[in-house]
Formats: sequence, C-alpha cells, structure tokens
Amino acid sequence: MNYQWYPGHMTKAKRMMQENIKLIDLIIELADARIPFSSRNPDIDELGKNKSRIVLLNKADLADPVCNRLWTDYLQGQGVHVQEIDSRSGAGIKGIQNLVQEACREKLERDKKRGIVNRPVRAMVVGIPNVGKSTFINSFAGKACAKTGNRPGVTKGKQWIRLNKNLELLDTPGILWPKFEDQQVGMHLAFIGSMNDEIILLEELACDLLEALKGSYSAAVEARYGVTWKECMPEMLEEIARVRGCMLKGENLDLKKAAVLLLDDFRSGRLGRITIECPPKGERSESK
Repeated sequence: MNYQWYPGHMTKAKRMMQENIKLIDLIIELADARIPFSSRNPDIDELGKNKSRIVLLNKADLADPVCNRLWTDYLQGQGVHVQEIDSRSGAGIKGIQNLVQEACREKLERDKKRGIVNRPVRAMVVGIPNVGKSTFINSFAGKACAKTGNRPGVTKGKQWIRLNKNLELLDTPGILWPKFEDQQVGMHLAFIGSMNDEIILLEELACDLLEALKGSYSAAVEARYGVTWKECMPEMLEEIARVRGCMLKGENLDLKKAAVLLLDDFRSGRLGRITIECPPKGERSESK
C-alpha cells in the first residue's frame, strides 16, 4: 500500500509558517515518542535554520521507557535541546520554561547587551498532525487556549498565545511533507493516526503494524487478545478477529473491525508502552 497524504490546507499552512518565521526566536517541535524519526517533518529543518530549536518527545507515556532514554541521549548527542513529555497528564511540562531559557541564552544575552528588557521569547509550536500540539499548549499554559482533538487537522490556522511575560507561543496547523521518500515513514505515521484513516486500507495497515510489533512486542499482542503468535500477519489478524468476536453475517470474519480494534489499542496504549523506531545504533552516544 502506498502511504501518502498531503491535503491542500497543508500547503497554505506551510506558507503561513514561512511568512511568520521572521517573527520567531525559537521553534518548539513536537515529535511522537513512539516514532521520533518519522514524526519529525524534514521541512521544519529548512524552515527553522538559524533559529533556536527544542524537540519535545510527546506521548512518552505511550512509548517504551528504555527507548525514550535512548532517544533523549541520541538527540542530546546531536546538540538538540530535548525533553520527554506527556501533554495530557502534564508530565515533563514544568521543565520546559528552563529549556526555553537555555535554548535562547544567546538571544537573551544579546538583548541584555542592547538594553532590551522584558521582551518575551516568541516561539512557534510545530509538528505533524495529531502529535498533540494543542494539548501541549493548553497544558503548558494551564488553561484551554487551543482547540484539541484526537484526529489530524483540528488546528486550521495560526494563533498567538501569551503564556507569561517571558514567552509567547504561535500555534500552527500540523503539516506533513509532499512526498515520503521512504514509504516506511508514511506507514509509521499511519500507525499513530497522523494520516486520514479514510484513505487507508485499515486491514493492510493492521497487518503492517503486526509485522512491526513482531519480536519485541509479540508477547504484548498475545496477552492482550489471548492468541498465539502466527508468522503470517493476515492469519494473525484473522485470529484476533476470531477470538474477539469480530464477525459479519454468515459467520464471516470482520477483518476491518479487528483492524480498527488493533490500531485503537496501539494508539491508546492499551497494548502497552511500545516504540516502533529506535535510534541508529552506530550513532548513539557513549553514555548508553
């Protein structure tokens, strides 16, 4: 299956971000801790060159804690200011203000030398669809400032939010990029719900997810559904459908219902804490 999704509003959103970047001191990029590589839009690197950067590994509560530490060490080794967070519970949010000050230290020192005081840092919050940007902003602000939803495309336009006298945030729509050079990236984005499920064959996506879970997390699947692992992923999906009673009329298996069940369980964390992508082994820092 070809994984690709780039609706017209994303072109408009990217243009808006390009127009506003000159107003920005800092880019706060949210990535999904379960797929930190695939969930970082390469267009942001070009957009944010010469700007201070922070990467927040959101939904860290859904990801494998061992892999969370590996990714944090890896990104720090690349010179990135990084923090694990869970926007829904607020875990990790308190430390972000200090991270902002650290990332913008040079800018703040320049302002001080020029006699500029009480000028807030202006940060653009960016990320792919459904990564939790609006939930993060609301959690960071301690109040409902941005519209949220568990589907891609809730935020449609820009919104400035003043958090305090030291920081202003620009909320932006989630954007992907026009073409995934690596289809595995698109597949991983589909796993976490960053693409429109309506354009995807969910049975195939579920089989791809089972393939990704094979090995490290096969025991979690067996425990969740009371099944025995099979090497053929379509057969595995059929077994889940059979055990969970996903049936059509005439005693036929409802594989789409089983696929939706599996995907929802993965996305919600009911399958357990799972990370699909680990850092490149040859590039990890010596601390690991």
